[in-house]
Amino acid sequence: MTLHKVPAFGRRSFLATGAAALAMPALATRGLAQQTFTCRIAHTEGIGTPITNAFDAWTAMLNERSGGRIEAQHFPAAQLGGLAEALEGSRIGTIQATTAGPDSEEAIAPEIAALGGAPGFIYKNEAHVDAVLQGDLGKKASEIAREKTGVEFVAYGETGFRHILAKRPVHSLAELAGLKIRVPQLRIWVDFWTLLGAAPTPLPYSEQYSALSTGIIDAIDSDVFSIEGFRFHEQAKHLTMTGHWFLPKAVRVNAAWLDSLPEDLQDVVRSSAQEAFEEQRRVNRALADQTLETLKTNGVEVFVLPADELAQMETATAPLFDQFGSVSPETAEMIAAIRALG
Repeated sequence: MTLHKVPAFGRRSFLATGAAALAMPALATRGLAQQTFTCRIAHTEGIGTPITNAFDAWTAMLNERSGGRIEAQHFPAAQLGGLAEALEGSRIGTIQATTAGPDSEEAIAPEIAALGGAPGFIYKNEAHVDAVLQGDLGKKASEIAREKTGVEFVAYGETGFRHILAKRPVHSLAELAGLKIRVPQLRIWVDFWTLLGAAPTPLPYSEQYSALSTGIIDAIDSDVFSIEGFRFHEQAKHLTMTGHWFLPKAVRVNAAWLDSLPEDLQDVVRSSAQEAFEEQRRVNRALADQTLETLKTNGVEVFVLPADELAQMETATAPLFDQFGSVSPETAEMIAAIRALG
């Protein structure tokens, strides 16, 4: 965990306020009338990625539009811990905001997990994603998250469609056999890659680079921005474009903290998040092809998996819709509602 010194300005202000309180009680009372609320924003997204840039923008919006009543602090790139720590922190309120795919709620609220792309191939294109997340289903997911996990989804960003980055070429479904591919520590991801014949290896996100370097894994699946941002391409040079999984990113705010704010500041949090991440989605889509070209110049071989091979992957993993939906009637209904919008 990165330790941050208290800024010198903050220390001076504290000492000055203490002196003023002793000398001028009336002035100190007026100064204390404006309560401030700390908002620690922590996540695992890479420096320079569109989603981290959006969090930078949101942090600035919160500080400015609240008139200083919200003190927003941004800790990207796992500075305060990995995904598990960020999720738990957002639930219990040790951090106030983070981001993760809705599939991270698989154990607590599996019907929400379906919005996170679970199981794979549930989203057909970006228009389908928007119809789901920016509509009634996205609002419903936020309500369920509040009830079951203690967080509110105030906005949705995205990292985009995920592809396979491997240390050896993967040009067909058959070449996935035995491939040691890193997956999140979630059952649905393990089941997905098992059905494709790979050897899924659950690891924390922060361990992917070193695991590729040491041979613990042969591959990861990732969006192109994370491949560049975390420099995974230094350890694996073969990118197979599959688009098998679209990963939205729910902007998760601790509900108890949000409810503790005055009503006008609650509005600031929600409206600024929606504004920042609407722009994030636009930028993410506009820059995807440019980032792919950058990877090529860095020596990455890019292979577009043929349509018939993609169809075989989709067919092989199709049983997961029924398997995942069997968890609860609500999950089955959510999966059906998402697919109907595609």
